[in-house]
Amino acid sequence: MSHDSSVIFKNVVKAFNDTQVVKSINFEVDSGKLVTLLGPSGCGKTTTLRMIAGLELPTSGQVFISGKDVTKTSASGRNVGMVFQSYALFPHMTVFENVCYGLSNHKAKKDEMREKAQKALSTVGLSHLTERYPSELSGGQQQRVAIARSIVIQPDVLLFDEPLSNLDAKLRRQVRQDIRDLQQEIGVTAIYVTHDQEEALAISDDIIVMNDGNISQIGSPKNLYKTPKNDFVAQFIGDANKLSGELVSTESGVLFQLGDHALFTYQGIKLVGKHQVFIRPNALKFVNPDTSNQVSFPAQVNTSVYLGSHTEYQLETPWGESLFMIDYSFDEPLSNQTDVFVSIDARGVSIV
Repeated sequence: MSHDSSVIFKNVVKAFNDTQVVKSINFEVDSGKLVTLLGPSGCGKTTTLRMIAGLELPTSGQVFISGKDVTKTSASGRNVGMVFQSYALFPHMTVFENVCYGLSNHKAKKDEMREKAQKALSTVGLSHLTERYPSELSGGQQQRVAIARSIVIQPDVLLFDEPLSNLDAKLRRQVRQDIRDLQQEIGVTAIYVTHDQEEALAISDDIIVMNDGNISQIGSPKNLYKTPKNDFVAQFIGDANKLSGELVSTESGVLFQLGDHALFTYQGIKLVGKHQVFIRPNALKFVNPDTSNQVSFPAQVNTSVYLGSHTEYQLETPWGESLFMIDYSFDEPLSNQTDVFVSIDARGVSIV
């Protein structure tokens, strides 16, 4: 891998016929970082990844990899590895032969190919399965073979195109951690495409949130979650309840109010006046107003869904809006039409 394996986009546009799917975007991925392109279907994230790989060329703008302008360079001229959603393994080749295939295109000698392939398979924990065929492997093992085939060429940049979408939920958690551990172990610059917010939050150094061909915000998982810059980011990075109200200064502190209802005490530095707030579902808690010293308001359970580790509620409020709440307590789920009192932990509130 190159010492400088950074990726830079400068005013990059990609159009198909008259439709711009990527609209003059700019970003930089530092060497050795894992950065995720996150967004809904059709936002331009996969097209952006393909322009890094050289599978698509920009309509305008510049792409730099390791300090070199590769804007017009084809995929074969870039030292980039790519792990596809479908694994793209050759069914008639063994695990070892699949991993060696990438090296054969680089005209490596047989002894060198064998040594590098063995090392790559050892890195992903598959040294004992070299003679098996893809059909004899689990989904997670096939994904590791695909990763080994990509890292064996020692790429400057390793690309992942929704690599976990074909795995079940439990295996996804395991393999995403494997990918993160591997990326940190070998120090490769990695760019990862997903529409799964939890996946992006779990593995990324930074996240590039895309929407409709534009970049909405770039930042660390914590910064995006706690300080979103706009409505889209606030509601896409985890669920959020959007409310419009007013910060009011009182003797007991600054309160966020909707009409006559005080919802929570605000500890930030926003000026009093009208604001939009985004409240995370796990910031809502059921309380007893007689024993709690927290600000609270009445509500009624509209629906409850028990999901084992937590219960999801839709609550109807006195001001006519519905709030989504996630309760991680071990309490029994409340039945519909139960009257409750709710408090809001201000640490789970963002004011945009």
